[in-house]
Amino acid sequence: MNDDEKPSVLLLHNRYREPGGEERSVAAIAALLRSRGHRVELLERSSAELAGVGGVARGAAAMLRGGAKPREVTTAVERFGADIVHVHNVHPLFGARAVTAAREAGADVVMHLHNYRLFCAIGIGYRDGDDCVRCHERNTMPGLRLRCRGGFGEAAVYAAGLATQQRQLLERVERFVAPSRAAAERLVSYGMPDERLDVLHNFLPESEFAGESAAGEGRYALFAGRLTEEKGAAMAIEAARRAGVPLVVAGSGPELGRLRELARGADVRFAGRLAPAKLAELRAGAALALLPSRWHEPCPYAAIEAMAAGLPVLVSDKGGLPELAGDEATLPARDADAWAAAARELWTDPRRRARLGEAALERARRLFGPDHFYRGLSAVYRLALLA
Repeated sequence: MNDDEKPSVLLLHNRYREPGGEERSVAAIAALLRSRGHRVELLERSSAELAGVGGVARGAAAMLRGGAKPREVTTAVERFGADIVHVHNVHPLFGARAVTAAREAGADVVMHLHNYRLFCAIGIGYRDGDDCVRCHERNTMPGLRLRCRGGFGEAAVYAAGLATQQRQLLERVERFVAPSRAAAERLVSYGMPDERLDVLHNFLPESEFAGESAAGEGRYALFAGRLTEEKGAAMAIEAARRAGVPLVVAGSGPELGRLRELARGADVRFAGRLAPAKLAELRAGAALALLPSRWHEPCPYAAIEAMAAGLPVLVSDKGGLPELAGDEATLPARDADAWAAAARELWTDPRRRARLGEAALERARRLFGPDHFYRGLSAVYRLALLA
């Protein structure tokens, strides 16, 4: 490849059973690279194909031997002529063998770490209501002892598979990418070598940025996210109840029943899991967004979408959230009084909401625009190619 040529990129991703932010990021990166003149191909496998007893057995076997069918990666790299293989989630079906195959076929490898799955069997470093860094480096025994994957069998498979594959991945990937400085610091605490770790926030296409903030006319506060304990929807409901602020909860998940009970008697509407266009409509009518996460979130789309819509956001002091929204928007994750007071102050002051909404929009354009991301990704690719 000549210096003036743009590298051809093969994106590699093992889709999750339930699509989420990582799938969105992969698709967005593919579209961005194509729009900037790169040849791009996407090679995916999906954990959804591992249903039933036979599927579970195939997934376990792939995890234990470091992936399945690495030859398909070799074939894709050689046929496509990939200069860079940009890896996202590899477990369980691609595994470390896919990275080895890409390197042996002549490509350089960049690995995007959207969460902590290289070290943590469930990827989020959270259990029993608090942060968890019990597993670190190749010590995955706490995840087995605590049955983080559910039953003993799957926990044992992931403990062994992660410990076995981790060294291979760390040795054979040229550059790693984390979606926030906070996530990068957490990965280093798990055992990631920081000299090959770069930070690139998630980004949004230009079409997803509002022209101006309408938060001053907003009619409710908004919580958007999966309804799990670590996402903090319970805090959003409690804060809204105490502050007398109407709240819309957009999302689904295992906490829905408990959250409905918690919201009984309060002005809370559960909108369910919405298509992107419907969720954008909700943001357009909101006065503020609440993100009271309890886990070390790397770079949630809920935060950057709310800011790009011109909403003032209140975020917890966990993970990358303060870095995304700014210290002035940050609250202690478990202090309901602080959340209620901050929500009430915004709700009762439309002019302040409008001013903070415009500031959030400007910050989003600066930090989460496609041009900013592309410059950073191009620099990562250059470093990988020079390694």
